[in-house]
Amino acid sequence: MLFDIQEELKKLPAKPGVYLMHDEKDEIIYVGKAISLKNRVRQYFQTSRNKGPKIERMVTHIARFEYIITDSELEALVLECNLIKEHRPKYNTMLMDDKTYPFIKVTVNEPFPRVMLARKMVKDKAKYFGPYTSAGAVKDTIELVRKVYKIRSCNRKLPGDIGLERPCLNYHIHQCDAPCQGYISQEEYRRSIDEVIRFLNGDYDPIMKDLQKKMMDASDALEFEKAIEYRELLGSIKKIAEKQKITNTAGEERDVLAVATEGEDAVVQVFFVRGGRLIGRDHFYLKIANEETPSEILSSFMKQFYAGTPYIPSELMLPEEIEDAALLEEWLSKKRGHKVSLRVPKKGSKEKLVELAMKNAELVLSKDMERIKREEGRTIGALKELEKLLGLQDIVRMEAYDISNISGYASVGSMVVYEKGKPKRNDYRKFRIKSVQGPNDYASMEEVLTRRFEHGKRELEEGEIRDSFTTFPDLLMMDGGKGQVNIALDVLQKLKLNIPVCGMVKDDNHRTRGLYFEGREIAIDRESEAFKLITRIQDEAHRFAIEYHRNLRSQGQVRSVLDDIPGIGPARRKDLMRSFENIEAVRNAGVEELKKLPSMNEASAKAVYDFFHQELSR
Repeated sequence: MLFDIQEELKKLPAKPGVYLMHDEKDEIIYVGKAISLKNRVRQYFQTSRNKGPKIERMVTHIARFEYIITDSELEALVLECNLIKEHRPKYNTMLMDDKTYPFIKVTVNEPFPRVMLARKMVKDKAKYFGPYTSAGAVKDTIELVRKVYKIRSCNRKLPGDIGLERPCLNYHIHQCDAPCQGYISQEEYRRSIDEVIRFLNGDYDPIMKDLQKKMMDASDALEFEKAIEYRELLGSIKKIAEKQKITNTAGEERDVLAVATEGEDAVVQVFFVRGGRLIGRDHFYLKIANEETPSEILSSFMKQFYAGTPYIPSELMLPEEIEDAALLEEWLSKKRGHKVSLRVPKKGSKEKLVELAMKNAELVLSKDMERIKREEGRTIGALKELEKLLGLQDIVRMEAYDISNISGYASVGSMVVYEKGKPKRNDYRKFRIKSVQGPNDYASMEEVLTRRFEHGKRELEEGEIRDSFTTFPDLLMMDGGKGQVNIALDVLQKLKLNIPVCGMVKDDNHRTRGLYFEGREIAIDRESEAFKLITRIQDEAHRFAIEYHRNLRSQGQVRSVLDDIPGIGPARRKDLMRSFENIEAVRNAGVEELKKLPSMNEASAKAVYDFFHQELSR
């Protein structure tokens, strides 16, 4: 049905909620929130209002809109965050990085606690430290803590499992006190855990003094190996201590944010202050419109970043005021479970910290601008070249397929997805070939494509939420020339789908030499970004298929066809595989030739021969 925008505008309720703008392809291109949907959505279509170039461009692409009513503006904010993260609309300011930050977890809820890395904080009565910006630093710290305090790293359930198994290697190399054997009491082990917690809280002095004394005592006793070990541990602790830069607001926890912009690129720098110490910093890239202000960018960033981060500090320091500060404070406080404040420092050390974050953001942006441009050339630029070669427009999503098997046995198929020139690994899919026997790549590819698009059509007709199958590609990339392309076109025709299909043609050395599209081969410059992108897609489809097949083999799920021959055990199968180049050679061998193998007698040779020739007769 035709969507009449003016008529639908009249039906908008004067209630809080979220609105979603769709283009002519029914893609969601913008998500926004409103206190009053009626007033906010109407503004986009009022010619008298100054909307800015970005919004003006977006409005020209709106084919329809939809909306979701909420009970409050806060609920609308939460829903807006979730929808932006899910759909990544073209005209929203988008956070390009999707990072997670590790914690150090001490399982104080266990009788004999462990120290481990955790990717998220959960309510399990354990004690968490972090989040930290470097997983490598976390792993180093955990390893150091285990060495210094001799904390167990095993998963044994203690004290129930005490004495059931021998102590592990860590006990023998003096890196664990073996609570699994009862060699240390629960009280004594707990004292070590208390020291670990002090250490993770940043109190390094006691352990450094202790190691210094042990090093000197070992040296005086001429135990130089022990002295060197203590010296190395001491050095590791000093390195960790040096990274924890002290601020002059001891005990406070805050994030310090600043933004730098250039054209359509922005970098937000975040300093993480925990327990009064600057434990790390990180930067994030965003795609913006030229006219967006720093406050608008920071607001969009905070919604996306803090919707996903597992820890929110009590204070966020910003370089300037943002429009919806009160609403963001309410949302962040609700997520944290305690009050969160947004501050704009005007003087003193806090202002200097914000200035430092700003300088870092500017430095990162200027330093990485060339890299960003190169990355755009490899992705968006390559797509533009490909569009020009094929005479197509608006290629966003591409899918490529490959088949892998061993002499036709247990064939598998792979589907890889590239969006905007980058792999979208969450949308990759694997297929076990069900209807094809033997090495028939064409028939296997037909099955894979039929299953993929039938699944997608069925879910769309049933109104399912979009996933990897219900989002159809703008271009199908087939690993081969005319034959593979025709298979894909036949499947699409049967299913009444109109999707362009392009073949990636290889030369005699199995290297890509050109593209097969609309009945002709198109030459392509080997130095172009488009060629490099095609090669990456082709290699990725091949890698993913082979990796799946290899995993199945390692799990014992893929067997040789020789396993199905009655009376042929492991020794004779091995003999056959050593003596013949492939399964086809075994199939073509006569009884007399098979009898010559060391492990074969007449009965077994005849069993092999009969198996293949009866199979052929079927």
